[in-house]
Amino acid sequence: MSDTRSADYTKRLTRLETSGIKRLLPTQAPYRWNLRRLKLGRVLDVGCGLGRNLLNCSPQSVGVDHNAHSVATCRERGLTAYTPDELAEAPDCGPGSFDSLLCAHVLEHMDEALAVDVLAQYLPLVKPGGKVVLITPQEAGYKTDATHVRFVGFEELREHAETAKVAVARTYSFPFPRPVGKVFPYNEFVLVGTLPA
Repeated sequence: MSDTRSADYTKRLTRLETSGIKRLLPTQAPYRWNLRRLKLGRVLDVGCGLGRNLLNCSPQSVGVDHNAHSVATCRERGLTAYTPDELAEAPDCGPGSFDSLLCAHVLEHMDEALAVDVLAQYLPLVKPGGKVVLITPQEAGYKTDATHVRFVGFEELREHAETAKVAVARTYSFPFPRPVGKVFPYNEFVLVGTLPA
């Protein structure tokens, strides 16, 4: 996981944003649509990276990332983002201050125990009855990043939800049916759940 803290990791993410077909087509459009249709309200985007998802959440949303270089990039883009220590001090980010938690393309970067700890750390910041959205890459996407340490599919997402006391509302493959994830690197596992009211 230490590789994801470096300036080089942030540079890699920046380079990937505009590489290949992404220069010609609005490849993020389906993912933006997916986030908007979930009606997440004020979101805490855990592992926000450069803010790709945060850009598509309500303006009051906040990102948190352990990579200070990525947090700086978010801020340069006009987004509100913090390192974990900064978030703990932020006056409007206390317990129950968010409508939803989004954790997209994060859990596969850490072992199971650390993933459980990260969710336990940030879920109290979501109001009772709030939404939780967990997103991970499928097989082809998992292979694209050397910092991925653990494959997290539907079964593992459900286990994380159960451990965190998140009631699963639905799981689905996006944007294409599940078999496509073996060859298309941008297919995702998505779990949507709610916290106890």
